[in-house]
Amino acid sequence: MELKINGRPLQADVDANMPLLWVLRDVLSLTGTKFGCGVAACGACTVRVDGQAVRSCVTPASSVAGKNIQTIEGLGAPGKPHALQAAWIAEQVPQCGYCQSGMLMAAAALLEKKPKPSDADIDEAITNICRCGTYQRVKLAIKRAAGVKAGATT
Repeated sequence: MELKINGRPLQADVDANMPLLWVLRDVLSLTGTKFGCGVAACGACTVRVDGQAVRSCVTPASSVAGKNIQTIEGLGAPGKPHALQAAWIAEQVPQCGYCQSGMLMAAAALLEKKPKPSDADIDEAITNICRCGTYQRVKLAIKRAAGVKAGATT
C-alpha cells in the first residue's frame, strides 16, 4: 500500500489491518513515534492524519492510505525546529522524553485548529499521559509557540 508520510509517498507491503504504529516503526524505520499502551489511552503513538491527532497504535494502515500522515520526523527540520519544538526546549518540558513525540504531535494538531488556544482548549486537546508530570510546562510551551502570554486565558 502507498502511504504519504511527511510529504513523501512511501510503499509498505503490509497487511491492511496492521496498526499504523508498527508500519511506521517496524516497516518504514520511522521510530520517533513510540509504543506506550497499545489501546489508544496514553498518546505516545500520536501522529497527525490530515492535520488531526490520531493514536496510531489502533489505527489500521489501510484507513490512512491516501491521507497526509505526519510523524515527529516531519514536524521540524534539522537546524529549523518547529515553533513547538523550540518552545519545548525553552520551557524545559522533556524529562524522560518518552511521551514527547506524541505530545508534540497532539500540540501541533491543536495549534493548527486553534492558533491561540486557551487553557481549556489545551486541557481538552492534550489528553496524552506524561508519567513525569510535565503538564504545566507543556501548557506553557504550547502558549509560547502560539505567542500567548503565560497566564492568559484567551
